[in-house]
Amino acid sequence: MTLKKIACLLICIASSSILISQNTVGVLSYNQTDTYNGLTLFTSQTETYLINSCGEVVNQWTSAYPPGNAVYLLEDGSLLRAGKVGNTTIVFGGTGGIVEKFDWDGNLTWSYTVSSDTTLQHHDIFPMPNGNVLVLAVTIMSNAEAIQAGRDPSFLTDSILYNEQIMEIEPVGVDQANIVWEWNVKDHLIQDFDVTKDNFGVVEDNPQLLDINFLGGLSGSANWLHVNSIQYNDNLNQIVMSSRHMSELYIIDHSTTTSEASTNIGGIYGNGGDFLYRWGNPQSYRQGIQSDQKLYGQHYPHWIPAGLPNAGQLILFNNGFSRAPSFSEVFIFTPPTTAPGVYEYVPDTAYGPTSTDYTYTNPDDPINFFSRILSSAQVLPNGNILICDGDSGYFFEIDSSNNIVWEYINPTGATGILSQGDDPIGIPNLVFRAIKYDLAYPAFTGRDLTPGIPIELNSGINEPCDVLSTEEFSFQDLAIYPNPATDIIKVNSTQLISKIEVYNSLGALINQVSDVNEINVSNYDSGIYFLRISSNLRSVTKKIIKQ
Repeated sequence: MTLKKIACLLICIASSSILISQNTVGVLSYNQTDTYNGLTLFTSQTETYLINSCGEVVNQWTSAYPPGNAVYLLEDGSLLRAGKVGNTTIVFGGTGGIVEKFDWDGNLTWSYTVSSDTTLQHHDIFPMPNGNVLVLAVTIMSNAEAIQAGRDPSFLTDSILYNEQIMEIEPVGVDQANIVWEWNVKDHLIQDFDVTKDNFGVVEDNPQLLDINFLGGLSGSANWLHVNSIQYNDNLNQIVMSSRHMSELYIIDHSTTTSEASTNIGGIYGNGGDFLYRWGNPQSYRQGIQSDQKLYGQHYPHWIPAGLPNAGQLILFNNGFSRAPSFSEVFIFTPPTTAPGVYEYVPDTAYGPTSTDYTYTNPDDPINFFSRILSSAQVLPNGNILICDGDSGYFFEIDSSNNIVWEYINPTGATGILSQGDDPIGIPNLVFRAIKYDLAYPAFTGRDLTPGIPIELNSGINEPCDVLSTEEFSFQDLAIYPNPATDIIKVNSTQLISKIEVYNSLGALINQVSDVNEINVSNYDSGIYFLRISSNLRSVTKKIIKQ
């Protein structure tokens, strides 16, 4: 177990209301009082899982493709997922190539391929309120095109350059789509290298444009930007994107036409397709030095939705890649504005803010929290934050005091599904993002949310989490007999018993009776079971043995 996970467990042990398991995968700890009650979605290999706080699977979808990488649960109960098709012409971390939609029951209802020798979907997609889908893709700029755009030829180490593109597509039929809007970064470049080429100008006077010769300290490979996220704000009609290699985020206008999105209308203060705002690394537009850099290979910047704490602010996972020492953070910050969606910029300075409104690092030692790639952070309705440490497949939820109230390790990876007791260290159980959905989310209306067993194999080593996490109390003169038993088990108490539930060692509910004081176990296999005995107020859990 890594230092960061050991540190988390030590924090958890300090709280008596937290369930501490001996698990190596699945749920590691669970504070029943403070964990936000919702269902968590993530994708791993060809499977997408929706789990409860006990790690039990509530729903599961199967694709023919590994992640490509984003996945979303839609309000109608459908799953929107990007898959990796294995394009051999365009190759880098995070590639995908197909967008799929499944219904709640796992049936594939629509798919659309974005993969060719010149174009490839990668990392992210986004479901629009109108039913369309934003798709993040790269397209190839040839050596000649890159040089004509102003690229220094010595910075073309791969002889080509990837243009980052955002398309809005309208699904058609079962496997088609119409492209209804498009934005390309190649239309918003600047350079001061060659006056005879396109985009020549003064870099520091044009922060709304991207310097084609700023490499972010890297080598100048074709994948020079590595945009890893696109998220949409319906109220502002704006898109925020994240460039890992530039260590910057950018906000652009989506209210434009495709033609307007390819142009600059009004410079810094105009609309068009130029950057409305950027933040994270002012060196990229020559308005800062290395000490001014805030972001290092970040992921998943997005606006906190209305109705949640800190609504309207931006939250992101700052990986800490390429700095020493390496450690990760979660940032919440407020871009300075003069009106909603109108970002303040003072000429010859860096975009603000100079500091965040909130920063999370490991409270004991920052280096114990580090994910080099992937990852996400999400504000929950009760103010907690769900964090996905992607390169370890490790999810944890923190409360407003930065206490860890829930921990989970993805038990699936390229080598298969782990058994409880297996050591996950070194297993490729990567997770791009983990997102928790409120139980009131419309996708769950009218659905059967009865949980199944956990993902990991041999999960019965530990008592069922959902049983252990119930609020316990002492029944007066409670008696359970006989125990061990062969047929009838009686439950006596001076308090009124409203329900008796029986769980097997995997945590699955196998029987329940109401308003009686006995239960027949004669048809059960021999072994250990758990009775959850409830009054009208609370419950208590007891172990029984069937002979």
